Amino acid sequence: MDNLAADLAQHRKALEEYKRRAEQLDQIRKRFELLRSKLQKLTQLGLKVEVRDNRMLIQLPGDVLFDSGRDSLKKDGEEILGQVANVIRSDAELSKREFQVAGHTDSKPLAGGQFRDNWGLSAMRARSVTVLLTSAASEKVPGGGLPSKNWSAAGYADTDPVASNDTDEGRKKNRRVELVVQPNVEEMLNLKSLAGK
Repeated sequence: MDNLAADLAQHRKALEEYKRRAEQLDQIRKRFELLRSKLQKLTQLGLKVEVRDNRMLIQLPGDVLFDSGRDSLKKDGEEILGQVANVIRSDAELSKREFQVAGHTDSKPLAGGQFRDNWGLSAMRARSVTVLLTSAASEKVPGGGLPSKNWSAAGYADTDPVASNDTDEGRKKNRRVELVVQPNVEEMLNLKSLAGK
């Protein structure tokens, strides 16, 4: 009888622990869904919001932002980034999040120039986007006015392709800038499983 009572107490304790963890996961899932719904506003601007490699990100096509081999933003790119900044800035929760701007290139080598290689180009493109998003707007210079302490920039060159570099269409998809939402500690579980994909 003593053994049965001990087993029953253990099972009750395990069940309570399971329920507690299930409730925690449900709360994390709800926060994830809320974040995803807030970022979905950006799809109205023609941007892609997705979960890839356990990271939630906003994908900006490189050809809209930059001319080939350049790191200075095109006028259309500045306008899109201004709209992205407005969406983030107008939401109290999003504006507190940390983001990394990730620059990506295709695998075609650069023929010298000021960047020397795709690492330099991707890093400087990420820097240009970060500077615009975190700069104060003025009459002469567009700016997103987002808090710079929440933003960082990184260049990935051609190390993280989303398509084959063997075709023009694939290379075009790989030339991009991504705004990666940095997860909070409680969100560091498999986001893909939460997204149901």
